[in-house]
Amino acid sequence: MRRPQSLFARTSITLTIAFLIFLLFSSVVVAYYILVPVSKRAANDFASLIVISAQTWVELPPLTRPDFERELLDKHQLTILPIETPLEVSRSSLPYVKFLEEDLLKLTGMPIYVQTQQDCFCIDLPVYNRYIRVSFTRDRIGANPPLASLYIILGGTLLIIMTTLLLVRRITIPLTRLSDATALVGRGENPVLLPETGAQELVILTQHFNQMAKEIAALLSNRTTLFAGISHDLRTPITRMQLAVTMLSKEQDPDLVARLEHDLEDMTHLMTDTLDLARGLRPHMPEQIDLRLFIDDVLTGFQYKDVQTQFSPDDSYLLLVDSHALQRVLSNLIDNALRYSEQQPVEIQCRQSNKDITIQILDRGTGIPIEQREAIFRPFYRLETSRNKKTGGSGLGLTIVQQLCDVNRWHLQIHSRHGGGTVVEIKIPTELQ
Repeated sequence: MRRPQSLFARTSITLTIAFLIFLLFSSVVVAYYILVPVSKRAANDFASLIVISAQTWVELPPLTRPDFERELLDKHQLTILPIETPLEVSRSSLPYVKFLEEDLLKLTGMPIYVQTQQDCFCIDLPVYNRYIRVSFTRDRIGANPPLASLYIILGGTLLIIMTTLLLVRRITIPLTRLSDATALVGRGENPVLLPETGAQELVILTQHFNQMAKEIAALLSNRTTLFAGISHDLRTPITRMQLAVTMLSKEQDPDLVARLEHDLEDMTHLMTDTLDLARGLRPHMPEQIDLRLFIDDVLTGFQYKDVQTQFSPDDSYLLLVDSHALQRVLSNLIDNALRYSEQQPVEIQCRQSNKDITIQILDRGTGIPIEQREAIFRPFYRLETSRNKKTGGSGLGLTIVQQLCDVNRWHLQIHSRHGGGTVVEIKIPTELQ
């Protein structure tokens, strides 16, 4: 059996079990020290009344017996009449009846059983060589400890559960809001400030979070402004350099000119990627796409590269996603796989399940060590440290991939491929659509 994971479920179950144990303990103590002694005392008094009444009725003259019977019925709800033979024993399981039988045994010296009828109890007493039947209604007993205990337990259980859920909900709702807001901050989004209400500790926690959120928003805004200013200031000299390279004399070394143009393009791409990261890669409006056709369109940019696709034989993969983000994620991952595949073909596989659609990019490169699989998503981190463009990029491609996946709530994982290489897996939930 799977254990509950949420704080709400765990706290509710813990408090409910604790309160139920206390309720059962209290019920046992009350029953043992109060209900049972009171019931035994009442049974003893009632048994004495029954025996004395039967003996008195036998000793009275026949003419006075009707008056005595009426008095017993009016004051004690007892009915007395002589019988020839006793009834077959049909015993009751009520604790009070058990106590009554024990007291009758003590008073008469012989086992006497309380017999149950449809609406009453009957006791056949042997008195002076004859049987006297004493009857009384079920209401005559009055208390019904088992039923009362059952009602107490059921009512107490219901009250405990409702109280527990109310108390735990008051605690977990602010924590859930705080968790959701923290997730938004983790994805680079600006959360709505939380209401500062509730218990003092939760109010203080919420105040600290709101202050932190404001500071992070200001920090990100300043960072974006800084990078935007740097990017703007660098574009002008880079544009002048590009014009100067274009206007170079044909007598210049063509290889040198080509390298300069390539370096300027790399600088432009680097500034664009850095500025995108600073702005947080905001999501676009989702649109429905056919994943098979979408991937084919992405691969047109790699038409001269050895990229193979493989789809499982399902229906068309219709997705409602941010197509701009998915196009950039796939492009960066495919480009990265081709860069490290050591001239081996790169494969793209897709499969669909009830909850998500999985896209896998598989290469036959040297693989990524387990201890570095988280570090590769850091800005400007490269497994290959030479900074050679032929063996690695700027170090921002996977960072952008990670951020886009976080923003769109896609699950990104890296595995080792059987036989060598790496598998990058993207799971796109279909439940959110």
